[in-house]
Amino acid sequence: MNNKVITFGEVMLRLATPEYKRFSQSNSFVATFGGGEVNVSVSLANFGIPTAYVTRLPNNDIGKSCKEKLNEFGIDTSHIVFGGERLGIYYLETGAVARGSKVVYDRENSVFTSLEKGMINWDEVFKDACWFHWTGITPAISPGATRVLEEALEKANEKGITVSCDVNYRSKLWKEGIKAEEVMPRLIAKTNVLIGNEFDAEKVLGIRNKLPVGVEYSKFTFELIAKQLMQKYPRLEKVITTRRGTISANHNSWVGILFNGEKVFESPTYQMTHIVDRVGGGDALMAGLIYGFLNWPNNDQKTICFAVAASFLKHTISGDGNDVCIEEVKQLVKGDLAGKIDW
Repeated sequence: MNNKVITFGEVMLRLATPEYKRFSQSNSFVATFGGGEVNVSVSLANFGIPTAYVTRLPNNDIGKSCKEKLNEFGIDTSHIVFGGERLGIYYLETGAVARGSKVVYDRENSVFTSLEKGMINWDEVFKDACWFHWTGITPAISPGATRVLEEALEKANEKGITVSCDVNYRSKLWKEGIKAEEVMPRLIAKTNVLIGNEFDAEKVLGIRNKLPVGVEYSKFTFELIAKQLMQKYPRLEKVITTRRGTISANHNSWVGILFNGEKVFESPTYQMTHIVDRVGGGDALMAGLIYGFLNWPNNDQKTICFAVAASFLKHTISGDGNDVCIEEVKQLVKGDLAGKIDW
């Protein structure tokens, strides 16, 4: 039975300052592993969905430790390839109130950047797969990573596997001379489910925003852009976005919108009044979407509500991964926001 979800991308060592300290104040860092695609696998494994993560890790104790940690979540790591010596790193300073968070990347010349076609046996990877997930971070990392991703997308399309992407545009990652707007369109053309917003559509995906000057993003503007995306990229079946209202670094509003080619579906708007860690919120949303599409294929309203609730809960969890179970998400969907002690 083909029921496994495959994710592909770079995993990094995350070094975060504790207790909202600034880089200049901290004498220590909290070390965990994270990355957009592996975060999706962590969530899906917690939801009971068979999932495999594909990446390249250094052939040293750090790489082996990362693999062991992923195995603890129940993620299939049998397709991870080893080579080289350096795992990418990112440093996180968590903001508070009016001070925003900061991220510093240290991922130049990581083992993932030197990936090349032929290193991964995609026929073997996709043997039991029904879904393949990637993000726009991977093609920003290196031309080699882009070629391997294209190799995977072609094989997934050939096998009829559903493909999802979170555009996840990060201007700091795209190297000079490699433009997202030149690379991403040909990759999105092989994709079925997309997370992105009006900015992503115009900046990266070649959609010219014809909205009147001064018009704020809304459910209406998203539907207009989503329709244009589906016309330009015929494989697209679902387009999803989120709206984050920022009151402060610790207090955001959060809502999700889904367009299926015919109708727009919107989740309730949540007020996240005490954010613990917002990193990985979009990945938790993607995992919730995949879970919903697999379990409720004819109920997009239920899916977007579940996905946004899962993402809401991620904002209460420290670290990249969304370490919550299905029951917790479903309880939140029912409207239980009290956070009572589970006696």
